[in-house]
Amino acid sequence: MGNQTAKTPKDKKRTEKEFSCTDCAVLNCESRDSFWPDFCLTKELTKEELDEVLALYDDPENNRIACFAAEVESDFYCRYTRVEEIMAFAKRMGYRRIGIATCAGLIRESRIFAQILRKHGFEPFGAVCKIGSVEKTRIGIKPEYTKKTGPIMCNPILQAKRLEKAETELNVVVGLCVGHDTLFYKYSKVPVTTLITKDRVLGHNPAAALYQADSYYRRLRQEGEPMAPSGPDEDADQ
Repeated sequence: MGNQTAKTPKDKKRTEKEFSCTDCAVLNCESRDSFWPDFCLTKELTKEELDEVLALYDDPENNRIACFAAEVESDFYCRYTRVEEIMAFAKRMGYRRIGIATCAGLIRESRIFAQILRKHGFEPFGAVCKIGSVEKTRIGIKPEYTKKTGPIMCNPILQAKRLEKAETELNVVVGLCVGHDTLFYKYSKVPVTTLITKDRVLGHNPAAALYQADSYYRRLRQEGEPMAPSGPDEDADQ
């Protein structure tokens, strides 16, 4: 528990570089006007593999989500904000009860979002990350890791359970921490989308670090640990 280091599957490192879509500069899967690289994931698909996946879109819920998502993208392309797209998608899906899984640090933004949802006929129900008011040490987090961010743990599993109890139909994540959002996605019983992705340094715009990866954030490209040394801060409460 606590601060264990995750291992790769079977703790095995690959000896040769593995190419994937992030190494592709062609994107023929989208344009269909060029060639398929040797490592192309589309090119290596078997008919059986593709048919197996396409069959999953025959599921009524999967089909409605996929089709309505494409409709919203097409109808409001470069015109709607993320807030508006979420509402447009929810309306087409017939969702009224919208869960908001929010970080306590973004409660103001979540209140505004809830107000907007109500104005458009939705029924928002929010669960904040500190729900339950459980101390971090209860699950094995060391006391020294509570000094900077406080003693009360984020509880994404309880957030998911409470929204389930509230019978929400679509859950929206607002700024949950890295890892805490992972647990919320895992335990949510209904579809989830994200309104805000937390980035405390960049005003919740994590893409900015990628835009500046060749200038201000060039340290991210360095091998090894790119950040300042991490760990408990003994002086954090001063």
